[in-house]
Amino acid sequence: MEKEEQEISYPINLLLICSVVIETVLAIEHNLNFIRNADWIIDLGPGGGHEGGLIVAQGTPESVVLNKDSVTGKYLSEIL
Repeated sequence: MEKEEQEISYPINLLLICSVVIETVLAIEHNLNFIRNADWIIDLGPGGGHEGGLIVAQGTPESVVLNKDSVTGKYLSEIL
């Protein structure tokens, strides 16, 4: 397991446990290994700061990958 995967595995496992207990967990994250484990993604953009704030894509990781407007989907497609 690579160092980055080790660093993200604990928070992912912790959130999975929390999601069983409280059913809903909201996380703001840019790490693709973290994002690919989500049940549902809300991708904001199209850019950062004043160029963002709009919902560009939402859905499962697989459906966000199919959205051509999603920058997150573009990079997520490389690891799914």
